[in-house]
Order: sequence, then structure tokens, then C-alpha cells
Amino acid sequence: MTGAAFILPALSLGSRELVRFYRQRSRMIGVIGSPLLFWFLIGSGLKTSFRYPSAPPDVNYMEYFYPGTIVLIILFTSIFSTISIIEDRREGFLQSVIVAPVPRSSIALGKIAGGTALSMIQAILLLFLAPLVGFSFSAGSLLLVLATLFVISFGLTGLGFMIAWRMDSTQGFHAIMNLFLIPLWLLSGSLFPASGAAGWLGSLMTINPLAYGVSALRQGLYLNGTESIRDIASLPVALFVSGAFSLAMYWISVAQVSARSR
Repeated sequence: MTGAAFILPALSLGSRELVRFYRQRSRMIGVIGSPLLFWFLIGSGLKTSFRYPSAPPDVNYMEYFYPGTIVLIILFTSIFSTISIIEDRREGFLQSVIVAPVPRSSIALGKIAGGTALSMIQAILLLFLAPLVGFSFSAGSLLLVLATLFVISFGLTGLGFMIAWRMDSTQGFHAIMNLFLIPLWLLSGSLFPASGAAGWLGSLMTINPLAYGVSALRQGLYLNGTESIRDIASLPVALFVSGAFSLAMYWISVAQVSARSR
């Protein structure tokens, strides 16, 4: 298998997701608008009453909730982008891709890469608000934040791909989203820190891979500041767990595509 035989199909499928999004630009309003509304309303309501146990006292809730809002945008984008798998199966496009003489890993990578690109674009748009919240970036901290966003986006899109590949209806996919994906975000440290949660909730948060992505993003945002943030794990551990989760989601997705092709 040559590199071109692997890369070209992945690029074609990834660019198709971008074109589809460009033709449905109203999706951006829902994907970005809802998390921003949550951030503003919830953040404003708890702004003065929230205290982060492992941070300086001047860290308010809007500042704490900001990384979680970015991850929520990534989650929504990943969900909407992987719904296209169900639509492609219904229209017959997916069947033609599966029988094509292309590597199965290339099919999975193309679909996941397209959703990852969309997630990154919309997450980066929210990063422009970071100076208003109180964050500042150096070249190193910005690269770390972007790398973390990529890992989170790739992992969540891979998770969405893995779920959507087995679904036959968008209704079933939304049911799984409400039952599994949203609680995954709620227990990621986006809304409240693990250190202040009840014992059993804190235990669930420590085994939630998304919690390590949120932790890495939060620590990256504070990398250039004077405030030190202690979170669920150190930055190297958080990045390692997030990267391992992303790779696992990709290889499980490849296995699912391969199994469907037999």
C-alpha cells in the first residue's frame, strides 16, 4: 500500500465533511451559540459564589467554565459531524465507500479527520475570547492549547464515529448522546472540579478520559500566567491519557470499518 493510496481517500472524505458543513452553515449557530449561552448564563450566575479549591481565590466561575465551554463546542461539533455517517449509509454513499479498493484505516481517518477539522475551527473561534476572560498566551502556551484541542477533537470525533457506525437512525444516535456523551462531559470537570465533588462522583471523574483532556486544556490556558492550577492530573499525565484515548478511538473505529467490510 503506497502513501498516496492511504492519504488521498482520507483527504477526499475529510474535505467532503468540510464542504457539507459549508453548505449547512446554520449548524455553526447551534454548535457555538448554545455553549456560549450556557457559559454566559451559568457563569454569570455563579461568578461570585464559586471557589476553585486548588486555585487562587480570584478565579471566578466564568473563568473556570471557559475550558469546559470549548470542550462542549467540540463535543457538539463531533456529534453533528458523525451523524453524517448515518445519513451516508441511508443514501448509499457509505456502501460504495466500503466496497471501494481503499484501506479501511483510510476511511476511518478521513471521516474522523473531517470532524476534527470542523471541531478545531470552531474551538479556535472561541479562543479569541480568552483575553476577555483573563487568559494570555505565549507562543508555547498557544501551541500547547492547540495541540490539546486537536487531541480532544480527534478523540471525541472518533468516539462519535464509533457510536454512529453501529446506528441505523439519527434518533437512536441522539438517544445515545443524551444518555452517554452529555454525562461524559458533565463528569469531565467542565462544570465542577473533582476535588469538590462527592466521593463516588470524584471516582467516576478520575476514570473519565475526557476529564484529562479538560484538565490538560485548563492547565495549558494557565501556562503563561502567574496562577498555578492543580487539577485531576499533572499536565504530562493528562496529555498522555488524552492521547491514548484518541488513538484507542481511532483503532476501534478502524476495526469496526474492517468488520463491516467482511
